[in-house]
Amino acid sequence: MIDRTLKYVFEDKEFKTLVAGRTDAMVSANETAFELFTFHEITDQSYFLKWFNYNLPQDIRALSIKEVDKDFNIIQHPKTKEYIYVFAFGGKFHPFCAPILSTIQDDLDIETMKIGAQLFEGTHNFKNYCYKASDNGLYKRTIDVCRIEDNTLITASFFPEKSYVLKVQGQGFGRNQIRLMMGTLIRLGKGEVDLDFIKNSLKENVESHQSYIAPASGLILNKIDFK
Repeated sequence: MIDRTLKYVFEDKEFKTLVAGRTDAMVSANETAFELFTFHEITDQSYFLKWFNYNLPQDIRALSIKEVDKDFNIIQHPKTKEYIYVFAFGGKFHPFCAPILSTIQDDLDIETMKIGAQLFEGTHNFKNYCYKASDNGLYKRTIDVCRIEDNTLITASFFPEKSYVLKVQGQGFGRNQIRLMMGTLIRLGKGEVDLDFIKNSLKENVESHQSYIAPASGLILNKIDFK
């Protein structure tokens, strides 16, 4: 949709885009970024941003535009991503919640889940949390923050009275990594696994079957910070 809109805005003049990263289908983004290469000068950035937004689909809005050095590469440049996973439990809630809030109808032990979430912080082998991981991938990654908190970030009149967010910050994530982590935390909250299960799953050369990938609809790319 972005390239299609740019083609219209630039009146078929040549351009190229690079995105900072991809997300699964049904995953939302509060903030993301892409790099735009143009073969002509944008003389009025404010006007371009306004016209670009006017023509974008209703569910996409450009927040800002910034000129970068010609050697800048949005894919290779160091950055920190923050994802949040919004969820509630103990009932079936308003259908309008479905796109942005995952509902777990069973009761969950939130306090134990909070302890479990913090076990993911630090540098670990996340191979067990990468969907269809191969033997030659790079799975040693660092997570700066992994916490479960009361949800005060995403609210609506039709939300349940109590909801939560899993907040995860790091420089890079594997395929379905956060959804697999959340799935394990849900299993922990149900009593299907214990804290030692998570500790062992993060060790080198330990195969640990993660049987549940949390639904994509609760996951939101919240922000990207470039260093």
